[in-house]
Amino acid sequence: MILCVRFGPETPESLLPRLIDLLGEFTPVVEAAPPHEALADVRGALRYFDRTPAELAAVIRVRALALYGVDCVIGAGPNPMLARMAAREARPGLTLTVDDPAAFLRDRPVVALDGVGRATARTLCGYGLDSVGRVADAPLAVLQRLVGARAGRELWERARGIDRTPVVPNAAARSLAAERSFPYDELDRAEHRRALLSLTEELGARLRAEAQVCRSLALTVRYADRSGTSRTRTLAEPTGHTVALTALAYALHDSLGLQRARVRGIALRAEGLGPAERAARQLTFDPADERARRIEAVVDRARAKFGPKAIVPGSLAA
Repeated sequence: MILCVRFGPETPESLLPRLIDLLGEFTPVVEAAPPHEALADVRGALRYFDRTPAELAAVIRVRALALYGVDCVIGAGPNPMLARMAAREARPGLTLTVDDPAAFLRDRPVVALDGVGRATARTLCGYGLDSVGRVADAPLAVLQRLVGARAGRELWERARGIDRTPVVPNAAARSLAAERSFPYDELDRAEHRRALLSLTEELGARLRAEAQVCRSLALTVRYADRSGTSRTRTLAEPTGHTVALTALAYALHDSLGLQRARVRGIALRAEGLGPAERAARQLTFDPADERARRIEAVVDRARAKFGPKAIVPGSLAA
């Protein structure tokens, strides 16, 4: 049995390691899924503690709330996909357990399945395959003709509740995150952009120091009422270049259309990490881009020698 534990959007990402350690007290097979989610394989824990999944989840929820003031929703299922789907539908204070995958999936829209985006959903709906049950009843060959051989088989299996993805403890980080909290509810858009610039400077430096690039950025804005808004967008090419990260972060912020919003904190996450040596880079004849990259390399060397605040953008130094 797999538990998917989802923490509220107001939970600081800095608390995630402590929450992962809390889950580790019940099972060693825990995989973090930043920014606010974790998977735990509790099959051994259920036997050891002689608890049902709902009972064990209740203990985890109470301890997270008592120790860190973090409320969470928990979904339980026989594999990670079903556990995540259950967690998305679970209500605060309750655990949703999937005992019958076929009944749980049959009437749900096809877009609810992991790995089915809007484009794939439009293709399937165009042929009348608008629910998970209809996809499960469709012949495998038909799905493979519609979405491709490999994607068709994965879709066919997931529609039947089959997910072969393991829970990998201590998996290599697939994302990097940074967060800025304001001392008071901030309405000034210029201050929001200064925070974003600070975040992209930090993430860019960390990516380059680890010889990694990211494929996308995820922005999360937390408001005074403890609610939050998230947006994710893919970069034109995998990169760790601060200028490119900043441009995309600004675009994500602009897409929210915030007007006099009382912002309490901003988090930025670099996703889809990969080794920089394997990333392809589009050559350009723009001398400004090449100059910015050379300056960036010099700044990285200076910060490595004299500290992260040795050189900062002028707007952050003011």
